Amino acid sequence: MNHTSRTASTGSADSADSTASAGSPDSCGTSASPAPRGTTRRSVVAAAGAAGLVTVLAACGRGGDGGGKDEGGSGGGELAKAADIPEGGGKVFPDRKVVVTQPVKGEFKAFSAVCTHQGCVVKDVSGGTINCPCHGSRFRIADGSVQGGPAQGPLPEEQVSVRDGSLHLG
Repeated sequence: MNHTSRTASTGSADSADSTASAGSPDSCGTSASPAPRGTTRRSVVAAAGAAGLVTVLAACGRGGDGGGKDEGGSGGGELAKAADIPEGGGKVFPDRKVVVTQPVKGEFKAFSAVCTHQGCVVKDVSGGTINCPCHGSRFRIADGSVQGGPAQGPLPEEQVSVRDGSLHLG
């Protein structure tokens, strides 16, 4: 689709350029009607920006961003074998947006893998902390509390259970 943009070379940014487009055909061959009185370029640009923001926010709210929850319909299916989670460490599951830790032998904890600072997915578990690559926030493997970095809030805890040697969410 071919769109033509017109700008006025004189006048204020708040005045509508209705004389340049009044009655002239647009790229589709139809006549463009002048903007209603009181409509300014600034209000049109603001409305377009607001529409774009609504689109972005709607995309962010889709079910694909589960915030660590298992929304894929698998009903808490097997996440990993319990033996795959090292004692005193953990493992990040970025596709499920969850991190599972084993602070002490046989005790498993799960947390959202979405950093509470700016929403990055944490990268790894080492040195007793869950580590975010974006700004260096670190969270304790035992309770998800902030150990360091710009994050102010802990990672939200998720439910994890062990059945037949496998870890399951929910």
